[in-house]
Amino acid sequence: MKVVAFSGSPRKGGNTAIMLRRLLDSLDSEGIETELVELAGKKAQGCTACLKCRELKDRKCHGRNDFINECIAKADAADGIVIGSPVYFADVTPEAKALIDRLGYVGGANPDMLVRKTGAAVVAERRAGAVHAFDSINHMFLIRQMVIPGSTYWNLGIGGPAGAVAEDDEGMATMDTLGKNMAWLLKLTAEARRR
Repeated sequence: MKVVAFSGSPRKGGNTAIMLRRLLDSLDSEGIETELVELAGKKAQGCTACLKCRELKDRKCHGRNDFINECIAKADAADGIVIGSPVYFADVTPEAKALIDRLGYVGGANPDMLVRKTGAAVVAERRAGAVHAFDSINHMFLIRQMVIPGSTYWNLGIGGPAGAVAEDDEGMATMDTLGKNMAWLLKLTAEARRR
């Protein structure tokens, strides 16, 4: 079993990546293979609604030729998907939104692609807007019939400057519990997903 985590932050190695690494460490300790993919510095454009994915049904986006296509392939191959984003004006970053829209659209065009996979949203915030950003990510998971594990709190961490989120003990503990719950759910549903 494998989980791929996408950091939608435009800053490589920032607070979002720190939170995702903590989550992936928890999953690793449960025997789940993991990969962190950072969108920072990569070209990530939004959906053009060209409808080619619906026409061709080949599990690819044809409207853009950028890094999001690699992300879609990684999500398709994974059993679990995590999308993380810092809060930008009370919502996800443009990079995270490009991934959400295009992965969600391709997933809808290929109905077996995301159904019953495990999905988790992770949000880094400075002060406010985290729950809205958290919801924005989860909306795609839910409409694509994915299964979302919970934790001891919403999957968010608080920290302004780069690295500050590591000092949020509750946020880091939330990542630990999310990893355990996500691993449990992946193991529980592994056989059913193969059918």
